[in-house]
Amino acid sequence: MPSFDIVSEFDRHEATNAVDQANREVQTRFDFRGVDAHFTLEGESVALEAEADFQLQQMLDMLRGRLIARGIDARCMDVKEPELSGVKARQTVELKQGLEQADAKDIVKRIKATKAKVQAQIQGEKIRVTGKKRDDLQGVMALLRSEEGPDLPLQFDNFRD
Repeated sequence: MPSFDIVSEFDRHEATNAVDQANREVQTRFDFRGVDAHFTLEGESVALEAEADFQLQQMLDMLRGRLIARGIDARCMDVKEPELSGVKARQTVELKQGLEQADAKDIVKRIKATKAKVQAQIQGEKIRVTGKKRDDLQGVMALLRSEEGPDLPLQFDNFRD
């Protein structure tokens, strides 16, 4: 029976490359001349450090652009509140990976609401969708990519015919 997996993950190597590119951009931009601003990748979180709050917003836009350019969905970013101290401003961006249980249940509910002849099973941090026809599975993929789909960074892996 044809099947595929719905997952939410990103390539760590590409995330490292995106952070490195963003660091190089901060060093070369004119509006950041003489400013001590940098990105630091620590596991699945990126720490932004600058001298002012508005610079953090500009850095956040740079990071978002670099992640998108490297093929990482920007919806995986969970931006925390900035921490402002006298001299430094810090902000953390968590890169979310894996489907939470509530999100997985919502996706399964959306799939079942379509009345498509497929079965969806939650298996840890992924959802396995099986069906008799390949067209039904592609219809489910189209549904999840559309505007009615969840606002999550989803990928479709392990497609078997």
